[in-house]
Amino acid sequence: MTADPQDRLAAAEQAILARRPEQSIEPSLDRIAALTELLGDPQRAYPVIHLTGTNGKTSTARMIDTLLRARGLRTGLFTSPHLSSMRERICVDGELLSAERFADAYDEVLPYAELVDASQPARLSFFEMLTAMAFAVFADAPVDVAVIEVGVGGTWDCTNVADGAVAVVTPISIDHTRYLGSTIPAIAGDKAGIIKPGSVAVLAQQPLEAAEVLLRRVAEVGATVAREGLEFGVVSRELAVGGQLLGLRGLLGGYEEVFLPLFGAHQAGNAACALAAVEAFAGAATWDAAAGGALAGGALAGGAPAGGEAVGRGGQPGALGDELVRQAFSRMSSPGRLEVVRRSPVVLVDAAHNPAGMAAAVAALSESFTFSELVAVIAVSEDKDVPGILDELEPLAAQLIVTRNSSARSMEPGKLADLAVSVFGADRVIEAARLDDAIEIAARLADESDAGQARGAGLPGSAAVLVTGSVVTAGDARRLLTGGPAEHPAPGQAGEGPLASGPPGLP
Repeated sequence: MTADPQDRLAAAEQAILARRPEQSIEPSLDRIAALTELLGDPQRAYPVIHLTGTNGKTSTARMIDTLLRARGLRTGLFTSPHLSSMRERICVDGELLSAERFADAYDEVLPYAELVDASQPARLSFFEMLTAMAFAVFADAPVDVAVIEVGVGGTWDCTNVADGAVAVVTPISIDHTRYLGSTIPAIAGDKAGIIKPGSVAVLAQQPLEAAEVLLRRVAEVGATVAREGLEFGVVSRELAVGGQLLGLRGLLGGYEEVFLPLFGAHQAGNAACALAAVEAFAGAATWDAAAGGALAGGALAGGAPAGGEAVGRGGQPGALGDELVRQAFSRMSSPGRLEVVRRSPVVLVDAAHNPAGMAAAVAALSESFTFSELVAVIAVSEDKDVPGILDELEPLAAQLIVTRNSSARSMEPGKLADLAVSVFGADRVIEAARLDDAIEIAARLADESDAGQARGAGLPGSAAVLVTGSVVTAGDARRLLTGGPAEHPAPGQAGEGPLASGPPGLP
């Protein structure tokens, strides 16, 4: 009798989870290189767009994938960590692997993994196993291009056995200091390792000290660079119902009235990076060797490439076209990133897990929503800069419910409460042992706030709940409130334009 696909999936997931944890990193490419060699180096069967950075990697990777599929290419997408299901990490043509295909991929890789386990000082890890599975699945599909997000860092991340034709570096800040170092230059130096000879490096706006390290790497390996704010970027941005309306300058010219159904300036920057990455991959850019390997185009204020006329979008090989760009961006989604998962009261989940990520989320909420009061629920990993995260959240949250998530790395609520009290004050902090209890308390407080406003002003209130602190927290909250994995929608399934219904509280 054939085993049930769900049973096979559960068995595969348990076996992968039994390996060295994702956060336990042994800096070496030897294990993954040995495994991919036994598999026939599947990561070399297709071109790769490789992404690293501290924040925004998954959102940018999803945007790149959607743009590529809009151009008619078959894509593989590998992202991490997952919100609800391990299957979310490996997508082909915008679809999660089925339970059966995921289990098949595990079974196909396992015999080779066991050979590597027996020959290496340390067994293959959870993340190394999933990376090898993704490479193999994409080769089997086959895909036209794979969009690969690193796990941690770059140089020693196991995805770095693939050589990206385009390397995207999203904004760099302090995180994962145990593995990457405690300074911006050290972290940037590790992440710069995905920039390979002959590639195109697409760089988001960076702290100066990170930019210096990245540009040094570009020069050392003979790569070509495209920089946000110089060769490409966001030239205009305004709020729209359900998202924002952007003017973008790509590597070929401008794209106006691009609706993005995501919130915040950080997502606009991610969109610009995604557009530049796809244009660079398509070979649609004009290069200026005299400019030291930078893309011709100059500062965003100028409409034409340096030393020449503006490049027409329709006349270049691989040009994307205005309508394709508008349609693709209107379909973007990024589950767990300021995602509305419930109404009445409104509950949003966000995966912010470091101070820079929380600052971006707070700025987006302040800009895009008009909630009368925000009650925040937070569960965060023990190894994060928790005081820094709390400092960023404090100005926005009227009350804070501290709890834990399902990860073994989650900080205990009592310890988190002590830290929160020092930032918020004792009268604004409530401790809950479980996330479901914390969300229930927060929803009740929001409802009570709304009731009080209605009595006082004769109008319904608009208090809301934000659940945040880590990807695990966002995933746990999504499972509690929506169920099911975070699907990556195929074209046509997500927001259809600026007139789509927006969440309550949006101006």
